[in-house]
Amino acid sequence: MNEKPNLPKTKFATDNFLHLLRALVREPSVVGVEDAFFRVLRRELEEFPVKVTRYHGLLVAEGSNPTGMYLSAHIDRHGLLCTGPNEFQYAAFIAGNRGELNGDSISEQFMELIAGRFRGQRVQAHSPFAGSYLGSGQITESYVCPRRKNLIFEIEGLEFLQPGTPVSFLDRLKESEGRIAAQLDNVVSVAILIELIRCGFQGTAMFTAGEESARSWRFAAEWFQRHDRRTDRLIVLDTSPFPTLQDLEMQDVVLRNQDANARFDVGLTERLRETCVDLHIRYRFKDAYIQSQNAAREKQLSLGRTELGRLIAATGGAVTGTTLQLPTTSYHTATETANLSSVDAMIRLLIELSNGTNHC
Repeated sequence: MNEKPNLPKTKFATDNFLHLLRALVREPSVVGVEDAFFRVLRRELEEFPVKVTRYHGLLVAEGSNPTGMYLSAHIDRHGLLCTGPNEFQYAAFIAGNRGELNGDSISEQFMELIAGRFRGQRVQAHSPFAGSYLGSGQITESYVCPRRKNLIFEIEGLEFLQPGTPVSFLDRLKESEGRIAAQLDNVVSVAILIELIRCGFQGTAMFTAGEESARSWRFAAEWFQRHDRRTDRLIVLDTSPFPTLQDLEMQDVVLRNQDANARFDVGLTERLRETCVDLHIRYRFKDAYIQSQNAAREKQLSLGRTELGRLIAATGGAVTGTTLQLPTTSYHTATETANLSSVDAMIRLLIELSNGTNHC
């Protein structure tokens, strides 16, 4: 399919939205070291008439109808962690998360593929809590260590860092021909939630930490348990990887019936699908897509282990819902790319689902 040249900005992917996303992309939020980004996010949310509360690993914004709908997005992004003298590892896969590395996550299956993509990438170090800039450098080599089963990086210019210091990819939002590119996973969903709140969303928006290290579901589960709440109206926003730019043209949004951990709520998934039809939004079910790909593959692709699937399994279905994902390519790099028309479709879909209480 031919690329779409010089597409205009869509209704909701306006200059205001892009200005917000551009600013958020510049803020570091390395998985496991998200405190500084939480403070930036809180300042943004406190501009609106919502109740903002910070918990360990979680920030929650509640409107006037907090149980009407729950939306969630994780704030962490991939980056590096200094683990020794001039030694850097992929932050999501350091030893503390070794128990999660059993080979069937999307990130692990992509590890070998993306290992060489980081050569020449500019990076910057910042203090773990305050987020203060400490210095910059350049990745000269990246490879998978067969003994540690992790991505190892060689960096020129950050030899002075102490263990425990986060290092983020130097990221800037790029806009061209109706597409945006940056390390979009999952800052683009954070920007979408803020846009919804600006438009008057009155439900509950949850921003979780540690999704890339498989911890975010714990923070969400504890919040629901803390407040003794059950729901089947949780929608988790994220990005969904596809191989090429041409693949992005095949759908506006990505839905799921299930992941490797659990089946999602049938009713809410169907409501999402029906709303896509009503709004003329093209959709694809990612689990069905993967299953069709596996029919012709010797090495099977994983259905993925999402935050929602873990949450459903851990709560025995007391907290359930479905996912809504933005199709992207160049997954887990600083050039992850999405169509602005897909961003617009996600926002329109969520506004419609929130019962028309929004004023955008």
